[in-house]
Amino acid sequence: MRRILVVEDDVPLARMLEEYLTPEGYDVALLHDGADVAAAKLEEFDLVVLDLMLPNRSGFDLLRDIRKTSELPVILLTARDTETDRVVGLELGADDYVPKPFKPRELVARMRAVLRRADRALPPMAAVRALRVGEVSLDAAGRVASCAGVPLDLTSAEFALLECLLRHAGQPVSRDDLAEAALGRTARSSLDRNVDTVVSKLRRKLGECDHIKTVRNIGYLFALPAV
Repeated sequence: MRRILVVEDDVPLARMLEEYLTPEGYDVALLHDGADVAAAKLEEFDLVVLDLMLPNRSGFDLLRDIRKTSELPVILLTARDTETDRVVGLELGADDYVPKPFKPRELVARMRAVLRRADRALPPMAAVRALRVGEVSLDAAGRVASCAGVPLDLTSAEFALLECLLRHAGQPVSRDDLAEAALGRTARSSLDRNVDTVVSKLRRKLGECDHIKTVRNIGYLFALPAV
């Protein structure tokens, strides 16, 4: 049974989520104050559903703290469905966001997609579990990636996106395919910048090993090393 931590100061909403998620097969714990998260044993959970607007500590602050030590999947809940909040959340390492108001079944679908990405089996097309393109290496089985032998600290979305690009190295990959691989859904419109945000953050982490190229009107590709 998957253990889910819901951090939400709206008590009726939190309890409604607990009542909805429990029959879906989740073991749910509730917290209503940002200050209480520090005492929670996060290693005991499989996913955190985190409200941004919390008393004492904001969801952004809590997400920063979580990402210092853990790649635990995090879905943000926000009543402020602005592009800035979404971009900041993804930049800080959130795996997805759900704007309020939302339908519980949508949240469950997002949770399943995030959990799938976190521990999914390799797709059938993947004949090899280890990839290497130039100085970038990725071990899908061990969930580790490196640049010139130096380990990369990647979120689950960044890892999944890099894996997708490396498996198609030298070939353009559409934004929809990258969104499906990294975020568990297709890009909803030209205004949905989530894939671009994940790519931008991945590029910074790759540093000198960044060979991701933008393909106009299509998506991105990871360039093969010069022969």
